[in-house]
Amino acid sequence: MYLVQHFYDQHGKSLGLDLVTGETGLSKRISKAEVHRPGLSLAGYLKGFVSARVLVIGNQEVEYLRELEPSVATTRLRAILTPTTPAVIVARGCRPSKELIALCEKGEIPLFRARLTATNLLSRITFLLLEEFSPSVTLHGTLVEVFGVGVLIKGESSVGKSEAALGLIERGHRLISDDIVRVKKKEDSNLVGSGPELTRHLMEIRGIGIINVAHLYGAVCVRPDKTLDLVVNLEEWDDRHFYDRVGLEEKSIDVLGISVPYHLLPVKPGRDVVLLLETIALNHRLKKMGYHSAKEFNAKLLEVIARKQKKGTSYEVGA
Repeated sequence: MYLVQHFYDQHGKSLGLDLVTGETGLSKRISKAEVHRPGLSLAGYLKGFVSARVLVIGNQEVEYLRELEPSVATTRLRAILTPTTPAVIVARGCRPSKELIALCEKGEIPLFRARLTATNLLSRITFLLLEEFSPSVTLHGTLVEVFGVGVLIKGESSVGKSEAALGLIERGHRLISDDIVRVKKKEDSNLVGSGPELTRHLMEIRGIGIINVAHLYGAVCVRPDKTLDLVVNLEEWDDRHFYDRVGLEEKSIDVLGISVPYHLLPVKPGRDVVLLLETIALNHRLKKMGYHSAKEFNAKLLEVIARKQKKGTSYEVGA
């Protein structure tokens, strides 16, 4: 549940919000990631008006209310200020009218004054609310940026996720979050992963303990968030398991309704996991550019087979 108090505490300073009245209403819930500027609504046209949105009153609305008779202004404001209205923000540092202050105080609706213009407030608050209301999920793993690709390293406990990530960081790649990754869905198509503030830039390495990556390797080796581009699951090598050796079959995993490329990477002594993760990331970039090594190999193989069959000769792999 997202309250006006939460919004005020998190963004009040950056938006330059000053609370005028309605402090008792700070516990009101913001239920919609929408902001409304009540231009026509103040003129009496209420068709399609949704009261459960944060209201931003600009300079024009303030001037319009001043030109109305106090009783008419009160009537118009009462029509748009309901118990479900989360908050009202007056832009450009304008002084709220007495009628607006009285109605907000009576209805326990937080009334703020901001120095920004109404247009800036509308865009910035909309962005902040969309960010807050974005669908999210918490995943267990380590998120790193490898050659510009956001790679989520997953696997059973003690399989070596953090050690692999540490090896990548040592090679100049960047850590986003270790152990806990919060993934948000943005604009219905992008997944962005980040870590909790408490453990930001920290890693747990068994036998060593907690280390601060930013302090050990420098600020260039960390970043606060990154798009989630692919998932790599580490598992201990199993001789009974068949592992793909060509790569024609492209696997994916569903995260918040979005399909993310998925790789199963078996690990055992002697395998350079860090190098393999770098190779997966580079190969992913090549695929995005339209180059698919496995498909190209398969196409060439089929051409060779077709030519040999045309000549009437048998074909053996390795001939």
